[in-house]
Amino acid sequence: MGISLRSRWVFLPLVLALGAVSLYFLRLSIFHEAQPVPENPAPPKKKGPIYKDSHREIAPPLPEYFPLAAKANSPADLPPIPSWNKPPAEHVPESTRLYIGFTRFWPLLQQVVVSYITAGWPPEDIYVVENTGTMDANKRGLLTIQNPFYLDYHRLTKVFGVNVITTSSLQTFAQLQNLYLSEAINNNLTYYFWSHMDVAVHSHEDKEDFKSLYMRAVDVIRETQQADYLLDKETGKKGEWGVQFFAYDWLTMVNVKTFADLGGWDTMVGYYGTDCDMYSRLSMNEYHQPIQDAGMIYDVTNSLEDLEILYRRRPKNDKETRDTSDGKAGSDNSTILSPSSAYLDSTEPDTINSTHFHDLKATLEQIQQDKRDDKFRNSWQLRQNGGEGEPYYYDPDGFEKALQMTIEVGTKINEEKWGHRGCNIREAGVKEGDQWRVEHDGTFKRRKMKRRWF
Repeated sequence: MGISLRSRWVFLPLVLALGAVSLYFLRLSIFHEAQPVPENPAPPKKKGPIYKDSHREIAPPLPEYFPLAAKANSPADLPPIPSWNKPPAEHVPESTRLYIGFTRFWPLLQQVVVSYITAGWPPEDIYVVENTGTMDANKRGLLTIQNPFYLDYHRLTKVFGVNVITTSSLQTFAQLQNLYLSEAINNNLTYYFWSHMDVAVHSHEDKEDFKSLYMRAVDVIRETQQADYLLDKETGKKGEWGVQFFAYDWLTMVNVKTFADLGGWDTMVGYYGTDCDMYSRLSMNEYHQPIQDAGMIYDVTNSLEDLEILYRRRPKNDKETRDTSDGKAGSDNSTILSPSSAYLDSTEPDTINSTHFHDLKATLEQIQQDKRDDKFRNSWQLRQNGGEGEPYYYDPDGFEKALQMTIEVGTKINEEKWGHRGCNIREAGVKEGDQWRVEHDGTFKRRKMKRRWF
């Protein structure tokens, strides 16, 4: 059957539209063919990641903060411990094991070790826990001093005479604490000491009835072992202790049984907040946490310019020459100590509570104040950013970013665990057994988490 005339008119607009589109593309093709080809055509864009600015200024080389130790081969090559701080010739009957954890910035580790030794702590009782994640690289001397994870294994063990325990992988703060606890259990210890690495210590030379920092710590051990320690005379009930604090936990004595009974540290809360959790649980379970005083303990961000000053020697015939450093960190103490091959011949022992002692005290107080004034109090952790190409290398900026993210996650876990934000967990009214069972309290309305890595 044929198509009617009216039906033919229906197809006419469609035919005209197709013709217009064909004409447009034909003219467009002719236009492009007429265009000249550029002499240097831009290369096609490659698919792949967009990289960040890789420019990084490498920090200047760290100075040598203990030249005399750099030349030494054994403890005999170092100055003697100040006579008033020397530990007993025969070790005290009590165990005095001290753990010091290390991850980054060798100068502060060296300083804390030397300060404990010169305050009377026997080197053989000090255990540095190398928590760098670099396996045996430091023991084999494969890392350079600009690597954040560098430490001088030879100097620690052969010159200072302390012990080094190397973790199999990088540990969080909470995991490191459980390592101390595990070591103590495996060595049948009933208590142990641990210290932060970013502190410096010295004895109370300006107090009557002088005792070294070490012997004051021993006195605390003996106090806890008395039959009437924490005995309530009215009820006859004897209390139990969990920790003995020396300047909060910058130096801490731990009761092994107490911590084991509570299950140790919560490793889900890796860094900040894990101390709040641990010490709050001690309190909830009625374990005492006495505050003790063994000596001066400074929270520091820098090293003394020359650690020889901790051995308290002075130039001969210069009994009371004052330090001209104005108490500022990094000042020149060469008027007091001058490292040389004839060091011991050119110097003599200082006296207890001398002018030099007060100069040292003022310097450490200033270093501590510098840290308090620093908006990022742990900026010392960022002073080394080298080591690329060395074994177990980890990008320093990436490490810091990952660390801050891990810290925040742990903090959030602790908040969810107790339904409370902040370290004052007990004030929220929670008790042992309430973990993960309570709703958020009002503290969640007051602030939001800060992402420090952006």
